[in-house]
Amino acid sequence: MNSLKKLLPGLLIAIVVVIVALYFLAQTQWGARQITDQINARQPWHITVGKLSHSWSSPAHLVLNNITVGQPGQPPLLVAQHLDIGLSTRQLTAPGHVDSLLIQHGTLTLPADTAPALPVQADRLQLSDMAVNGAIAGWRLRAQQVQGGITPWNITGGTPPPDSQFQFSAGQLTLNDIPASQVLIAGSTGSNGLVIRSLGGDVARGTISSSLRREADGRWQVDSLRINDLRYQSASSLAAFIAPLTALPPVTFHNLDIANTQLQGPDWAVANLGIGLRNVTLENGNWQAQDGSVSLSASEALYGSLHLLDPIINASLSAQGVAIQQFTSRWAGGLLRATGSWQRSNKALTLNELTIAGLEYTLPADWKQRWAAPTPDWLNSLRVNRLSASRNLLIDIDSAFPFQFTALDSDGTQLQLIRDKQWGLWGGRLSLNAAAATINRTDLRRPSMVLEATSSTVNVSELSAFAGQGLLEATATMSQLPPYQTVLSLHGRAIPLDTLQHWGWPALPLQGDGNLQLRATGDLQSNSPLRPTVNGTLSATDAKGQQVQQTMTRGAVTGS
Repeated sequence: MNSLKKLLPGLLIAIVVVIVALYFLAQTQWGARQITDQINARQPWHITVGKLSHSWSSPAHLVLNNITVGQPGQPPLLVAQHLDIGLSTRQLTAPGHVDSLLIQHGTLTLPADTAPALPVQADRLQLSDMAVNGAIAGWRLRAQQVQGGITPWNITGGTPPPDSQFQFSAGQLTLNDIPASQVLIAGSTGSNGLVIRSLGGDVARGTISSSLRREADGRWQVDSLRINDLRYQSASSLAAFIAPLTALPPVTFHNLDIANTQLQGPDWAVANLGIGLRNVTLENGNWQAQDGSVSLSASEALYGSLHLLDPIINASLSAQGVAIQQFTSRWAGGLLRATGSWQRSNKALTLNELTIAGLEYTLPADWKQRWAAPTPDWLNSLRVNRLSASRNLLIDIDSAFPFQFTALDSDGTQLQLIRDKQWGLWGGRLSLNAAAATINRTDLRRPSMVLEATSSTVNVSELSAFAGQGLLEATATMSQLPPYQTVLSLHGRAIPLDTLQHWGWPALPLQGDGNLQLRATGDLQSNSPLRPTVNGTLSATDAKGQQVQQTMTRGAVTGS
């Protein structure tokens, strides 16, 4: 017994010495390596630690210095100068569940969904002066100067557990190559999904703020999104710029407001853009709405050769389509105004009223090809119930057959301008008149005509114009069915006898003014020349009473 009494103090001293030695050894590089080797042997992650440190002023905290965490043969998931682990008595029963984790001064790479789970949980995870890289829901993310945390945190399931709160800030952030600064995000996650109470930051010299939530089925609900004073320049075409919207998961915008925003691309731009969007869902590249609305305004919008000034659109959106309460814009020096609707079921656009005033418009060089080309997928038909046009200037600079109409007025009712994705005049009544016109270098005064169209024919009546000192009158009937045969009857009294020469008829052997009478037929097919299809007769008499009669057969003239 005496021997035991003598041995016990020495044994206790030896145990204390061993514990103290192990305590100090663990805080050396050799000790840290031995501990991490034991940890790495039990799980698929590889952890290296430069040094472990502990302070009795914070006895429940263990600090790992110069720590690296990653999979063997892969870039590291975490590189940090310090990892502060807050411990408690819970480690006796759940060694992988700690009170807190504080990661400082390093880089965190978000793991892929296929990465093995880390057997670590914490009541609180904090980041301090960190860089974060990776992808979230397919969006590329790079962030610097990240501060914030999650309470509680559990990476074993790949996402934060239910009923956790988070708040992060970043000095600099790039999302899908879009840079931002002073970013703040705060919210929570639970069994019903993700809730972001506040999301904001400075983007492209403007500001963005939002609140949104992700439901359990993956659908997003954007309760509010406001964008102010954005100035963004893109190297992408407009189609490529908006293409990411078609790749979004289903998202409903309850309140979207954009104000004083400027966007620019290679062949498009918009200045002072304002958008208000209410209760609209984007899904699979399409939109849906039950009781939605959209308002749009800008000081200037440019897309290719289309240049609009002060465009304004107000429309309501429903499951049936779009009701256009207002569309106004200045274009080509004039004014456009319209109201109407677009039906989703048949992709039919109906304009109840279309007003065109004061335009000075030169047709593009390929306007005939555009007229013959099919319309976009979203537009099968176009109907204008009431057309009113006044004081317009219309010019075609085609060198083969140029024309110009000055002070052109028009009035139309029940006009069917697109049918089965093809432009034309498929129905309705249209009257046209101008103060003056020049048709292939022939000057006319007060030209006017009336067209009445059906699905099978277009009848031209009351066609008249003053030419020289005389009057030119004509009627025509054009078939809407192949080969689109046209019948023309023309009378001229005291007009220049070379008038028809400028429009394709061979020169007459008469001079000065006189009377003309022409009846001709031809096929107006867009993909084949007109002249070989023309047959007709011409009778001309000059002021001296000399007469000429000619016959045209397949575009060739004989006569006397």
